[in-house]
Amino acid sequence: MDFLVTQTSAHRGVLACGDAVFPCALGRSGVRADKSEGDGATPKGCFALRRLLYRADRIAKPVTLLPAQALDPADGWCDDPADPFYNRQVRLPYRARAEKLWRDDGVYDAIVVLGCNDDPVIAGRGSAIFLHAAKPDLAATEGCIALKLDDLLTALRFAGAADRLCVAGP
Repeated sequence: MDFLVTQTSAHRGVLACGDAVFPCALGRSGVRADKSEGDGATPKGCFALRRLLYRADRIAKPVTLLPAQALDPADGWCDDPADPFYNRQVRLPYRARAEKLWRDDGVYDAIVVLGCNDDPVIAGRGSAIFLHAAKPDLAATEGCIALKLDDLLTALRFAGAADRLCVAGP
């Protein structure tokens, strides 16, 4: 099953999977086909659902057919285009710029790693593009797609390794 994201305003949209439709947050710069590192845009296109990362200290392992791995405080994601591990999960502290996945704000309590710029990785074309939990007000993301945590956990029940998330844009 494909998960379809449609932009409805500058940084909001809806995610549809099967008969379910959920409001979602998009990048602060909207949706773009020409994604680049740090532009704040959600990339347009279809992306494989690679795996689930989750905070086992905050939520039970979500019900899903995706491969799942519990996070720990040393998990990070390299977002430095000059590093050979750009757009890859790394262990912190890391030698290059990397985003911390063990966050206090809850948005990374459940993270679906999307197959965006990962096969092959092209430096500067975007990193750490995830489907993750939203802030309570569905505030814009830095380029990810975010759902309310309960909606994300519901959507994960439909998700398997053969599925894709497709982002439609203007």
